[in-house]
Amino acid sequence: MTLESRLSPPPPALTPAFMLVIAGFITSLLVANIIAVKLIEVGPWIMPAGVIIFPVSYILGDVLTEVYGYRRARQVIWLGFACNLLAVLAIALAQALPPAGFWDGQAAFERILGYAPRLLLASFLAYLAGEFANAYILARMKILTRGRWLWTRTIGSTLVGQLLDSAVFIAVAFAGVLPPEALLTAILVQWLAKSAYETAATPLTYWVVNTLKRREGVDVYDAQTDFNPLRFQE
Repeated sequence: MTLESRLSPPPPALTPAFMLVIAGFITSLLVANIIAVKLIEVGPWIMPAGVIIFPVSYILGDVLTEVYGYRRARQVIWLGFACNLLAVLAIALAQALPPAGFWDGQAAFERILGYAPRLLLASFLAYLAGEFANAYILARMKILTRGRWLWTRTIGSTLVGQLLDSAVFIAVAFAGVLPPEALLTAILVQWLAKSAYETAATPLTYWVVNTLKRREGVDVYDAQTDFNPLRFQE
């Protein structure tokens, strides 16, 4: 079977399985951003608690691109960005509204859910850079490998995407605050932890991808896709 004969159009946008993947992607993203305020200690390394679930968004991003193609993944990435922005604005508004006179949790609310503008900028830029790099590399590698060796695409795209995500976030958020050596260490620790997480999840990714391809009857190859991340129309 030739590659051209396996090219598939994008699937219907709102199949139940597609909606479930979208929900998982956005939920993991939002939860990661909320719990990231807590720092956890794993052996000698200190990381934000968001590392518990944030890699799930990359796993589901791989599923989106591998099964439904880059165009659908691009839509979901921007949808995730919009949902995250809405959550941030809602939290900021709730923080700004005057608390009830008997409620004594305002300081705790602000400490846990408050966002510094610099950290917000770092988070948004890192998300877009990492997710789009991940989707682009996976889609390109799928063409190059002619759909074989899924593990090379999921791990390869993750290594690049997570490196960009970690580097952009740490650099924008903490440059000038931490010394260069500490910045580099923080980037490497987050990158390795997140990449190891997805590598360990490779068998699960295989199962989800194969199940969706079989049930949805779709396996998109992005041979003629415009990879411009700012292209919003099909």
